[in-house]
Amino acid sequence: MKKIILLLIPVFILFSCDLNDTGSGDEILLTEKTAKLLEAENDFGFELFQYVYSAETDRENIMISPLSVSLALAMTYNGANGETKTAMEKTLKVHGLSPEDINTSYYSLVNALKSLDPKVLLEIANAIFYRQGFSVETDFIKTNNRYYDAEIAALDFSSPLALNTVNGWVAQKTHNKIETILDRITPQQVMFLLNAIYFKGSWTKEFNTKSTVLKPFYAEDGTQFETETMQRPDTLSYMSNSLFSAVQFSYGKGNYNMYVFLPEPGKKLQDIVDKLDAGNWETWMNSFQLTQNVEIAFPKFKYGYEIKLNDVLTEMGMGVAFTGAADFTGINREGQLNIDYVKHKSFIEVNEEGTEAAAVTIVAIERNSVGPQKIPFQVNRPFFYAITEKSTGAVLFMGTVKNPKAEE
Repeated sequence: MKKIILLLIPVFILFSCDLNDTGSGDEILLTEKTAKLLEAENDFGFELFQYVYSAETDRENIMISPLSVSLALAMTYNGANGETKTAMEKTLKVHGLSPEDINTSYYSLVNALKSLDPKVLLEIANAIFYRQGFSVETDFIKTNNRYYDAEIAALDFSSPLALNTVNGWVAQKTHNKIETILDRITPQQVMFLLNAIYFKGSWTKEFNTKSTVLKPFYAEDGTQFETETMQRPDTLSYMSNSLFSAVQFSYGKGNYNMYVFLPEPGKKLQDIVDKLDAGNWETWMNSFQLTQNVEIAFPKFKYGYEIKLNDVLTEMGMGVAFTGAADFTGINREGQLNIDYVKHKSFIEVNEEGTEAAAVTIVAIERNSVGPQKIPFQVNRPFFYAITEKSTGAVLFMGTVKNPKAEE
């Protein structure tokens, strides 16, 4: 089916909770610095999605987790210095916060999100895998382990088992919704920083499967087709303006919600995406009102998505991190490291029971100036030798050695 869920492209903060109105759920009490980080997190997410949406014009369905991307980059940021550090601060919108503020705020935010609602499963995991023999700064390891609870391990990158280890970690942390993130490990790559998020929440009010029917869906290009559509009349939070109408579907106790934005006739998704910023988002969130007799017709959907974020993040201001001018001396004091790529994969399924979603972000670090490769040549078995004269090429001696200790 084509474009079956284009209506849901703007709904990318699937893991965010409504901090102004949590219904019957518990509230997260934010410190001033954590509140500032959350504001930066949302600003980064809105801008990231706008860039991704603009870059992916040929893709039917898009889904990103800004939280996953920012957590992976935050761990990487702990190894950045100089212009690279400044560029990452600009891109992540965290200017004005010290590294300590950023790390402690992420620690507080992630732990609060994970423990918020026992009826919603939200798992957030981080890991750092680095090449065996590659020297990593102690402070970098300690910081990411302490604040991000990162699993850290040295692997033999030349072994196929390293690829299996990284992909196995991804599959485990996403409950097999995302099975792989790495296709290969190059000789230049020395480190992978990963974040994985898994979400499973049941609707506060589930849809009746008997009410699900085939209904027409009208794509932006004018085509029409039928798709499985969940239905029910409901009393729920609703808003509308000249651009779109929107509803709020709640999970569990109401801390986690999905907001669905439907463009008004004559408007397109691009019109909504163009308006995505912190100010408009706050206005929209404050405009929802409990409304009776809303006739819901909502298509079921399920898909996976993958994107390499190098170009997007470069446009957002951290291009230096991908070049030979990058400064990641906080990872290894000798430097000569840059980000090879930032890859993001996601999965989502929405049905009558609720939503299952997962996202993984990987930051690959590589050497940007590789010295002479060490080639092992261990003469530990019988060998042949020859002694020659350079100018004539004359072979003066040749022989074999089967036992270096024998003196015959």
